[in-house]
Amino acid sequence: MAAKPSGIPLLTPYKMGKLDLSHRIVLAPLTRQRSYGNVPQPLAILYYSQRTTKGGLLIAEATGVSDTALGYKDVPGIWTKEQVGAWKPIVDAVHAKGGIFFLQIWHTGRVSSSGFQPNGQAPISSTDKPMTPQGRTNGIDVPEFTPPRRLRTDEIPHVVNDFRIAAKNAIEAGFDGVEIHGAHGYLIDQFLKDQVNDRTDQYGGSVENRCRFALEIVEEVSNEIGADRVGIRLSPFANYSELEPRSFRPIHG
Repeated sequence: MAAKPSGIPLLTPYKMGKLDLSHRIVLAPLTRQRSYGNVPQPLAILYYSQRTTKGGLLIAEATGVSDTALGYKDVPGIWTKEQVGAWKPIVDAVHAKGGIFFLQIWHTGRVSSSGFQPNGQAPISSTDKPMTPQGRTNGIDVPEFTPPRRLRTDEIPHVVNDFRIAAKNAIEAGFDGVEIHGAHGYLIDQFLKDQVNDRTDQYGGSVENRCRFALEIVEEVSNEIGADRVGIRLSPFANYSELEPRSFRPIHG
């Protein structure tokens, strides 16, 4: 006998591309800072499996696409074989309970400091505009941000490729798809928003140019793993990392 449909919209099934969700409640990506050495830890097996329901969608915490992508301590990555291998039992645990699992792939850009960068180099961004120190909600921690280095035009395809490889690695680890993190003032947002993007090449100026970096990433990732496995997160109304929502209308319509 078929189960009686729920009268609560959140609990009704939803078809997301080729994926059939049993309900519409999604576990959002939540940065946990428990991936010591940027490698996911066994504790995450329990963490994610506890939050899994059959046919439910989970999005794993923001995960760096390369060694230049990080801006926080002990966040996971997906650019090495060790990281890919460490994600596999976590993904398996979610699938064992019937869940659908996406990985959020991420580059912080200028929201970083040299202490998180290889060889102590400056973080990369669309710009060389520095960020001011920002107080955390506890009113105590005030992280310092190293002034970023503006990416040269010829370097940008390499960063786009980092996202492609990260998506490929995510599928190798068993994930069902990826969510590209284009929100909250991180690298992609630093290209989208004109408060920060002061470039004069094909990645700056007009709306079309400022969207170019994001669209190239979406295209490369989609070509690698299939468009039905790809989403992107944007934050047009939010005020993060000195990026105000005043310029969202031309971009997000």
